[in-house]
Amino acid sequence: MSHDPAHFAARAPRPARLAYLVSHPIQYQAPLLRRIAQEPDIDLTVFFGSDFSIRGYKDEGFGVEVTWDVPLTDGYHHVFLKTLRDTGQVTPTSPNSRNHYAHLRGPGPLPAFDAFWVHGYASINAMQGILTANALGIPVLLRAESWLADRARSPLKLAIKKVSMSLLASRIAATLPIGTVNAEYWRHYFGGAMPQFLMPYAVDNAWFAHKAAEATPHQAALRAELQLAPDRPVILFASKLQERKHAIHLVEAYAQLLATSPSPAPYLIIVGDGEERANLEAFCHTHNLTEHIRFTGFQNQSVLPRYFDLADVFVLPSRHEPWGLIVNEAMAAGVPCIVSADVGAHTDLITDGIEGFVFPTGDVPALTRALQQLFATPDTAATMGRAAATRIHSWSFEQDIQGLRSALSHVTNRLRP
Repeated sequence: MSHDPAHFAARAPRPARLAYLVSHPIQYQAPLLRRIAQEPDIDLTVFFGSDFSIRGYKDEGFGVEVTWDVPLTDGYHHVFLKTLRDTGQVTPTSPNSRNHYAHLRGPGPLPAFDAFWVHGYASINAMQGILTANALGIPVLLRAESWLADRARSPLKLAIKKVSMSLLASRIAATLPIGTVNAEYWRHYFGGAMPQFLMPYAVDNAWFAHKAAEATPHQAALRAELQLAPDRPVILFASKLQERKHAIHLVEAYAQLLATSPSPAPYLIIVGDGEERANLEAFCHTHNLTEHIRFTGFQNQSVLPRYFDLADVFVLPSRHEPWGLIVNEAMAAGVPCIVSADVGAHTDLITDGIEGFVFPTGDVPALTRALQQLFATPDTAATMGRAAATRIHSWSFEQDIQGLRSALSHVTNRLRP
């Protein structure tokens, strides 16, 4: 028997080669991709349909020019596909790329990859990737944010979707649910026989916790910058100021909260920009709230932990919010969250009354009561914040790695889960 190290190296199983197709570099995904790239037996290549997010672009939701201040493509192997159409936004027809087949087929008789992971399915680019992988015999792993609490559709449209989803199911080897409501969506359309491997929607928990802790010694400076009194608590909203985010419901609830004369009265800080900002500011002026509410405009990713550190509670009153990763970020920073029942993350992350509160979407009095409960005692918010930090610890990139490894083991027989 040979004891030559080269002999054993030659017999050692090679890494599982994984291709990942996504529309563009996404600030939430970059840390996860760097983490996956650290796995010695997963050889990851990321294929982007566009580079608009690193060129700088006008975000339709924020309504302002956005250039992310965190690295989006460092730490993992990536390729930008040649584009046929790129509008600088994600739509069913953009970005649209070519040369999927050239990248996936490999130089020899075998495909270049053992598995093909795609983010989303409702675009030309995603379907090109799926069909190309099918043609080459590469198993497809599907991950998306979809859920059943979607916009209203006619019976005809629902019937068409049911048929199209059954056709799609035949082309998918397994799904990677991001959470409970997403898993329900896949079971509804693909059936119980479709393998599912939980790959939770997570953020870099340690990064947000660390950055929030780093901000604590400078909290007085931020309060001075925002002209906040040192003894008053803070309610935080941070998202795009779009109608569906329902920031107006939070402002209305906040006005009702102030009418109950809590002591000390909290401030409301609204971080973000968008089409609804003018309406919100007008409401605040009309209802004499301007001395209590601060609008900061869009704040970049690296700045958000300063606001989490300042906040006693984070509120997201959205409708049609399939997940809401900003909730993960706040919880990682030790901030309790009050969210509407339309925020998909609540099913997995928030037990009402423990890590925060869940209220019926659009129910302003219920949101007001949640705020009153949170500020009922000086210790309630801090206790819930500790519970939030504990809960989010088990919803992390490490669970993502476990789910991905299990999926790759299932479809390739190359990895131990």
